[in-house]
Amino acid sequence: MSDPEFLTRENLITFLQDSQVRVDDFLTAALDIASEVHGQVRREDKKSPFLETHIWPVVKHVVDHYLNAKRNITSVEVASAILHDIMEDNEKILDLYRTKDYGFDAYLRYRFGNRIYNMCIALKIKPLENFPGKTNEDRQLARFHDYCKILSSADYDVKAIKLADRINNMNFVSKLNTQQDAVIAAKIKRYLREAEDFYLAYALLNPRMEDFYESLRSSYEKLKETG
Repeated sequence: MSDPEFLTRENLITFLQDSQVRVDDFLTAALDIASEVHGQVRREDKKSPFLETHIWPVVKHVVDHYLNAKRNITSVEVASAILHDIMEDNEKILDLYRTKDYGFDAYLRYRFGNRIYNMCIALKIKPLENFPGKTNEDRQLARFHDYCKILSSADYDVKAIKLADRINNMNFVSKLNTQQDAVIAAKIKRYLREAEDFYLAYALLNPRMEDFYESLRSSYEKLKETG
């Protein structure tokens, strides 16, 4: 497990067990559904597997944070991290307005409880068309302001997961060739602006998460060099 940005499911389970986190049926179910939903997803480079380069590393980062902060961590916090992107990435099954047709939201609430279900909803990025603005850039800004408001009053586990999620995403795009992809270049510009406008300060607002701040600051500086 030398590369913190790449982790197999087996590596993650070993890490959890070594960290005294019991991988029970509840966590196994979360691992299974994340594997099913994200298993075929590739990242911006069209090659990197989403599970091994995002979901599992984010879970490890969140657990590391809880351990370093000497906070109690249960299977609920770990499952929340495993399922943090479950409402994203698969429009056919997981679109917020169509899941009722498929029964997925009901299953998620039944299998994992209201706390995890509400966390998934809180972390979901809403479609741009839900927001006002003459251009996509205007709508992105309105969406960002709305998301900041949600995160500012979010529970501890949601904050930890979102910071780990953002750090991973920033680190990943910093490795990509922006000269050949205008979409990636625009994403890097947005990540830098959002870090400056919100995420760096957010990490230091109570409850302070200084380890995440240091990682986020490092990711930000690395991204600035890329951009």
